[in-house]
Amino acid sequence: MPENVTVERTNNYLRQVKGSVLYKGAAVAASFLVIPIMISYLGVVQFGVWSTMLTIMSWVVFFDLGVGNGLRNKVAESLAKDQPDEARSYISSAYSLIGLIALGLWAAFFFASYGISWQGVFNTTVVVEEDLRYAVQVAISFVLVNFWVGLITALLGAVQKSALISLGQLFTNVFALLVTYLLYHFTSGSIGKLAWMYGAGLLGGNLLLTAWFYRKYKYLSPDLSLQREHLTPLLSVGIRFFIIQLAVLVVFTTDKILITQLFGPEHVAEYEVVFKLFSVIAFLHTLISSPLWSAYTDAYHRKDNAWIVRMLRNQLKLYAVVIIGIIFLVFLTKFIVGVWIGHDFKVSLGLVASVAVFVAITTWNNIFAMMLNGAGAVNVQLYTALVAMVLNIPLALLMVKVFGMGVEGVVLAATLSLLFSAILLPLQVFRLTRSQSPGVSMM
Repeated sequence: MPENVTVERTNNYLRQVKGSVLYKGAAVAASFLVIPIMISYLGVVQFGVWSTMLTIMSWVVFFDLGVGNGLRNKVAESLAKDQPDEARSYISSAYSLIGLIALGLWAAFFFASYGISWQGVFNTTVVVEEDLRYAVQVAISFVLVNFWVGLITALLGAVQKSALISLGQLFTNVFALLVTYLLYHFTSGSIGKLAWMYGAGLLGGNLLLTAWFYRKYKYLSPDLSLQREHLTPLLSVGIRFFIIQLAVLVVFTTDKILITQLFGPEHVAEYEVVFKLFSVIAFLHTLISSPLWSAYTDAYHRKDNAWIVRMLRNQLKLYAVVIIGIIFLVFLTKFIVGVWIGHDFKVSLGLVASVAVFVAITTWNNIFAMMLNGAGAVNVQLYTALVAMVLNIPLALLMVKVFGMGVEGVVLAATLSLLFSAILLPLQVFRLTRSQSPGVSMM
C-alpha cells in the first residue's frame, strides 16, 4: 500500500470531520432554535402531529431498495480501482431506476391518500381531515422529488466529501428556521404551510449540492441510461441495505407512532424535546464516524487493513468520551429544557434515562456498522436488524400494556431490541479484521 494513499485518506478524513463539525454544528443549532418557535406557532398537539408526520415522510426514503447505499459502495469501489467509467455507469443506472420508482410511488400515493383517514392515522381531531391530507400530499410530493435528487448524498459519501452533506443540512435547517419565524409572526398556525417550507428547504439544499458536484466531477455526469448489467450489482448490495434500513425504520421511527396511538399526540412533544437534546451526542458522533464509511471501502479494496484497525481503535477510545457526555447530559437535561423550551415544560426522569441508554447503544452499534457497511459485509447486521424489527413493537406493547410503563417504556423496548446488534456486530468486525490481516488485532 503506497504511503501517500494512506496519508491522503487519513488527511481527507480529518478535513471531512472538521467541515462536518462546523456545518453540522450550525445545522443542529438551527434545528434547536426552530423547535420552540414551531411549538408556539402550532401548539403542542399540532406540533405532535407535525413531528409524527415528518416521521411518516421519512419512511419514503427507504423505498429506494437500498440503491443509494449500494451506489455509494459501488462508486467508491470503482474509484478505488481507478475505473471512473464504471462509476459513471453505476450513477446513470441509479438515477434512472430511482426516477422510475419515485414516479410510481407518487402516483400510487396520490390516489391512495383520498382513501385514508388521516385523523385516524394521527389520532386527532384538532386538525380537519382536508388540511391533514393536503399537508401530507405536499410533503410527500417534495420528498419524492428529493428521493431522486437526494442521490447526491450517496455520491458525496462515495468521493469522501461527506462534510458537504452537512452543509446541505445546514441550508435546510437555516431555511426552516427563517421561514418558521416569519410564519409565526405573520400567519396563523398551519401544518400545510410548514409542509411547503420543509419541502422547499429539503430540495433546495440537495439541488445546490448537485450543481457543485457535477461541476467538479464532470467525468461522473450521468446520461440517465438504465444499464441492466449494473442493476444486479447495485440491487444485490442495495437490497441488503434496504432490509437493514427497513428494520431500522421500525426501531427508530415507530416510537412517535406508538406514542401517538398509545398516549396521544400531546405526549410526542415531550419525547421529541428529550430525544432532540440527546441527539446532539449522536449527531456529533456521526460527524466523526460517517466519513469513515467510504474511507473504509477504499482501504478495504486496497487491502490496507492496518489503517482500518487503527481507525477502529480510535473510535473505541472516542466512545468513552461519548459515555461521559451522555452521563453529564442526564443531570443537565431539566435545566437545559427549562432554558430552551420554558420552565413550564416538564420532562420525566424515566424518559430522560431511557433515551440516554438508547443513544449509548446506538452509538456503540454505529462504530462497527460503519466498517461493515464500507466493506459490504452486512449479513450479520441484516439478521440482527430483522430481529430488532420483529421484537420492537411487541416489546413496546408489553412495556406499556403489561408493565404499565409510560412513554419511557416505548424507548426501552427499542433499546432492548438493539442488544443483539451490540453483541454480534463487534464480533463480526473482529473476525473480519483478523481474517484479512491475521497479524493485526483490533484489541
